[in-house]
Amino acid sequence: MTAAAATIASQIALVGNPNCGKTALFNTLTGSRQKVANYAGVTVERKEGRFTTDSGRLVRVLDLPGAYSFDATSPDEQITRDVCKGHHPEEPKPDLLVCVADATNLRLHLRFVLEVRQLGQPMLLALNMMDAAARRGIRIDVARLAAELGIPVVETVAVRRHGADALRAAIDGTPPPSPAVVPDLDLHAETRRLLRAAVQLPMQHAELEDAIDRVVLHPVFGLAILGAVMFLIFQAVFAWAAPLQDALAAGTASVGAWLAAALPDGPLQSLLTDGVFAGVGTVLEFLPQILLLFVFILTLEESGYLPRAAFLLDRLMFAAGLSGRSFIPLLSSFACAIPGIMATRSIQDPRDRIATILVAPLMTCSARLPVYTLLIGAFVPRREVAGLFNLQGLVLFGLYAAGIASALLVATIMKRWRRDRGEHALLLELPSYRWPHPRDLLIGLWERAAIFLRRVTTIILALTVLLWFLSSFPAAPAGAGGPAIDYSFAGRIGHWMEPLFAPIGFNWQICIALIPGIAAREVAVSSLATVYALAAGSDDAAISQLSGIVASEWSLATGLSLLVWYIYAPMCLSTFAVIRRETNGWKHVAIAAIYLFALAYAASLLTYQLTVWLT
Repeated sequence: MTAAAATIASQIALVGNPNCGKTALFNTLTGSRQKVANYAGVTVERKEGRFTTDSGRLVRVLDLPGAYSFDATSPDEQITRDVCKGHHPEEPKPDLLVCVADATNLRLHLRFVLEVRQLGQPMLLALNMMDAAARRGIRIDVARLAAELGIPVVETVAVRRHGADALRAAIDGTPPPSPAVVPDLDLHAETRRLLRAAVQLPMQHAELEDAIDRVVLHPVFGLAILGAVMFLIFQAVFAWAAPLQDALAAGTASVGAWLAAALPDGPLQSLLTDGVFAGVGTVLEFLPQILLLFVFILTLEESGYLPRAAFLLDRLMFAAGLSGRSFIPLLSSFACAIPGIMATRSIQDPRDRIATILVAPLMTCSARLPVYTLLIGAFVPRREVAGLFNLQGLVLFGLYAAGIASALLVATIMKRWRRDRGEHALLLELPSYRWPHPRDLLIGLWERAAIFLRRVTTIILALTVLLWFLSSFPAAPAGAGGPAIDYSFAGRIGHWMEPLFAPIGFNWQICIALIPGIAAREVAVSSLATVYALAAGSDDAAISQLSGIVASEWSLATGLSLLVWYIYAPMCLSTFAVIRRETNGWKHVAIAAIYLFALAYAASLLTYQLTVWLT
């Protein structure tokens, strides 16, 4: 490639409905040569990348936010409309629009393709997920569709290695002419005509989907099915993950014991056994449960069930001051509040969006799962209820339900201060049902495991080592009585905080764990393991089983109080940063921090005092 050719860069923009695989195509085209930022003054994400064609031409690629129409009702759709029309002050008009459509759902996606064609700009259509369409018996006459539309049409499979080769070749070829603009075109009627002309849908499949939807979307049976699905998930998290969790715990304890025996007494042995293996190793034991939770979430997402759940819950969400469109961001917050808060960009009404952002931290994110599992394992016996249900799973389901109920209650209270109480219609795509592909599930699980392990080996490890240092130094003076940790920096901080948290049953060890837990909630577990290991001495072999230590040294009231605390506890610092970015100010960050801390303290105080009184 010559230097002159490299400087001649054309610009293309990827545009399409949400869930069409547009971003997957962007990643396939650009690889690692991409950057993500926000447009100035707004919180809409801008993804930009570059790739070099076979002829040596450098191409700049924009991945525009998903849009259902150019009649923009959200900040995402406004950005997409303005860039495509060449009206955006920060972006030049694209040389080529690549409209991406889901080949399995052309009934919905073709309408927007026609709207893009009305711009009269050079464009081509990328029919994505063609492999899935073939598996489901959907036949598309690509040549006929291209002739009817008057634009080039290429087939893509974004998740395959060479799935975008046809698109690359089309971009590298002669730019297509601008399509003819048809005045007053009935987009819905034209979509139906195109489907009749170029697409053959299996009637049996359509009839089956309609029959399933009559049950799944039923106002009574549908809600019962949704409740049963969520209940099954939390039962399985405990019942199915226990063997793998026990195996990881035994392996971590064995390696820690081997290191303790192999290394001489001293700071290095204490760091590895009391810090790394007692702290980080304890968090690793919860990986099977986190992955199992994501198996269910990814399966529901891939199957097309989640938008239907949003439709079912629209009336309930509206009664609480939200809308069905808030369901997907709130469900995403079960994994992590950060992507959940970012997903609120699809909510058109600004007040609904702010309310969803503020209640998203009440959803039980996966980072809380290690804390819940530790305390449930310590205070709730592992036994069956009615010969069918797992008692620990029932308690976990109750904690998740409490978070959901609290979010709806807070949203209802927020609604009383809203001036605009009008109803906003829910426009939501209901994708076709499909069997989740095992490869896609494995990729999703691998990504989640990588994120968790990256946190373990970076944030959690760093904070664990820092806490070990604060808990080990300065050393106890000669002749001092009691554990050496009492004289350390961490011990002094914990004892100083204890009077504030004593009314809710927290001892000084818990107080220490709360501080690094602000950075990442999972760190609370590793911090407790490190503190108790140092307090008991590294020669205590039983310290590797933190659950047993907690059960023997804490009262039931303290354990329940801490469980309730983590339903409402202020979120991690990263979540605060995302709220700051998404709302363009510190006002809502302060509101979230204050109300969550107040809720956590009040609920824990009530739980602790009531449990003490009853027992």
